[in-house]
Amino acid sequence: MKYSKFLFLVLAVSFLFQGCGPAARLKKADKKYEIGEYYAAADLYKRLFSVIPSKNKELRARVSFNMAECYRILNFSTAEQNYINAMRYGYPDSIVFLRYAQVLHRNGKYKEAEKNYALYLNKDSKNALANNGLMSSKIAETFKKQPTAYIVKLYEAFNFRRSHSFSPFFQNMDGDVFFFTTDRAANKKTKQKNTGITGLPVSSIYTTRKNAAGKWEKPAPLPIENKTVITEDGVTSFTSDGNTMYFTRSRQQANSDSGTEIFVSNRAGGTWSEAKKVSIFKDSTVSVAHPAISPDGLTLIFVSDAKNGVGGKDLWEAKSVGGEWKEIRNLGKEFNTEGDEMFPSFRYDGSLYFASNGLLGLGGLDIFKAIEQKGGGWKVENMGMPINSNFDDFGITFEGKAEKGFFTSNRKEARGYDMIYSFEMPVFEYVLEGKVTDEKQTPVADAIVRLVSNTGINTKVQTKKDGTYRIRIDKDMECVLMTSSRGYLNKSGRISTVGAKQSKVFTQNFMLTTIYKPIQIENIFYEFGKWDLTPASENGLQALVKILTDNPNITIEISAHTDFVGNNESNRELSAKRAQSVVDYLIQSGIVQNRLTSVGSGEETPFVVDAAIAGKYDFLKENDVLSEEFILKLTPAQQDQANQINRRTEFRVIKTNYK
Repeated sequence: MKYSKFLFLVLAVSFLFQGCGPAARLKKADKKYEIGEYYAAADLYKRLFSVIPSKNKELRARVSFNMAECYRILNFSTAEQNYINAMRYGYPDSIVFLRYAQVLHRNGKYKEAEKNYALYLNKDSKNALANNGLMSSKIAETFKKQPTAYIVKLYEAFNFRRSHSFSPFFQNMDGDVFFFTTDRAANKKTKQKNTGITGLPVSSIYTTRKNAAGKWEKPAPLPIENKTVITEDGVTSFTSDGNTMYFTRSRQQANSDSGTEIFVSNRAGGTWSEAKKVSIFKDSTVSVAHPAISPDGLTLIFVSDAKNGVGGKDLWEAKSVGGEWKEIRNLGKEFNTEGDEMFPSFRYDGSLYFASNGLLGLGGLDIFKAIEQKGGGWKVENMGMPINSNFDDFGITFEGKAEKGFFTSNRKEARGYDMIYSFEMPVFEYVLEGKVTDEKQTPVADAIVRLVSNTGINTKVQTKKDGTYRIRIDKDMECVLMTSSRGYLNKSGRISTVGAKQSKVFTQNFMLTTIYKPIQIENIFYEFGKWDLTPASENGLQALVKILTDNPNITIEISAHTDFVGNNESNRELSAKRAQSVVDYLIQSGIVQNRLTSVGSGEETPFVVDAAIAGKYDFLKENDVLSEEFILKLTPAQQDQANQINRRTEFRVIKTNYK
C-alpha cells in the first residue's frame, strides 16, 4: 500500500534499533527511514547491504530488517526475502517473526504465517496483533470457501501505468461525478520531483463525470486554488448535496512541524472555493486525515494517531456544534485495534465503512462494514471475498443506493501499486415454476396456486391450459404454497430462497387427487395376519395427515382390503381392524375424530386396474377387475402380484363441507 496515501507524510517514525557504525551512508539511510521516506531509505539500505562484509552479521541483520520494513510499508514483494535475510543473520528482536508473519499473511501463505505468529507469541503471548493474525490465518480458508456474490473488476479508466490511484468517492447520490486520488503526473512534459516516500510524484485529487452516453470522461486534476506551497492532497468526502468537500492535505514545506491536516472547500457556480483548514485538535502538530462526513453533515469521522488512542492509526469522531467541530472522541475498541484503522466512508443510510489490518481478515487492510444497532453500539463485519483479498483493500464508495461502486486494492501488483476496482452485486432473479396435473398426468387448467411468504408476500396465479404456472419471488424467502381446483383435493408445498447466491429457477409440480373416487394410500403396511401398523407405514400415514390438514373441509372414509385367500368373514374382520388402526393413528396425529370413519371390505371389492398399474405390469390392462376368477387364470407369479395389489388401504371423500 502506498504509504503516502496515509498522508501522515511528515510524522517522525521512532527508530527501534541503534546503528552499528558511524558510516555516512548508514546515517543517511537511517535518517530517511526516521522521517518516513521509505522508498529512498530502501534504496540506500540496498546499496549499503551489498558492501557490508559477510562476517559483519549484526550489521547485515539490522540493514536487512530495516530494508524489509521499508518494503513492507511500500507493499513490495521483496519484503519477504529481506525478513528471511534478517533472521538468517541473527536479528536479535523477536519482532522480526511478527513482521515476517504479517508479510506471509498478506502474500496468502497462511500456514507459514501461522508458524511465525506462533513463534512471536512464544515471546509476547498477549500481543493483540499477533493473536488476531494467527486467528485470521486459520480462518482464511473459510473466507475463500464462502465468497460473497459481488463481481469485482479492475477499472481501467481510472488507473494509470506506474501510478497509484486510490480512495474513490462519488460527489452526489446521482453517481455521475467522481473523485479519486492519484500520484500520476498531471502533464508528461512537466518535470515533477518524486517523493522519497514512494519514489513517485505527490498525490493530487482528480475528477471525472459521465457524459450524455453514460461514459466516464477522461479524468483531470481538480483545481482547488493557486497554491504557493507544494501540497499532497487526496482522500475526499462530500456532503450529501455534493457542495462541500472535505479532504486531506499535507503541506510539503521545509522546516514545518505540521502533520497532515483536513481541509474543506465549498462549490459555487461550478468552481471550488479556496480550501480552509478544519480545526479539530488544539495541538496543530497532531496529524488528522481521511475525513468522512456523515449524511446529515453533523458528524466527521477521521483518522489520527493522536495520544490516548487504542494503537496505530485510529478512527476518531467530531461533532458539529455551532459551526465548530467539538466533542472529539476516539471511537474505541469497537472499531480500533493495535493495528491501523483508516479510510472511513459513509453510505447514504448512515452505515460506516473503513479499512483495518488489526481486525480478523485475509491479510493487509480489509474493508469492514459497521451498522449502528438500535439498542446502541455497532455491528462490525468483514466484507469478505472478493471485495477483500490477502493484500490491501480500502477506500470504498457506493453509487447512490445501488449495490455497486468502487474501491482500492493493490492485489496482483508486485510493486504495490494501488488500483481502483469496480464492484457490483448482480441482480438475481428467483422464479418458481411448475405444472399441476391429476393422477393420470393430465394437465389441470385454471387451478389456483397461492404463495404466502415470511416476508409478507401473499399472491396467487392461475395455471394455463397446459397446467403450468410461474411466479417471481425474492431472495431470503420462506414460502408456503397451496394448490386447489374444483373437484380435487388441495395440495400444499414449501419453497425457500434463503442462502441462494445466484439466479435460480425453483420447480414445484403438483399432482392433484380427485374427490370423486377412492384413493389408495401408498406405503401402508401391517404385521402379517394382524392389524398392527409397521414402522414402515409412517411416511404413508403422514402423507394422509397432510392431505387432511391441507383440506380441513373434508370428511373421509378409510377402507382396508384383503385378497381372496382365506375365509371371507375372517378377511372382512381383519380388514375392519386394519382400517380402524389407520383412523386411530390419524386421531393421535391431531385429526378430529368426527372427520373419520372406517370400514373393512375384505375381499369383496377387488381392485380395478388403472393406467398407472397397467403401465407397471405387462400382464394387466386398464379396467381389468382383479377378482378371484380373473386371478386364478394367471401364472403363480402373476397371482402373487395381483393379490398384493388387492391388499390395499384406501380413502374416499364423504363430504366437502365439514364446518
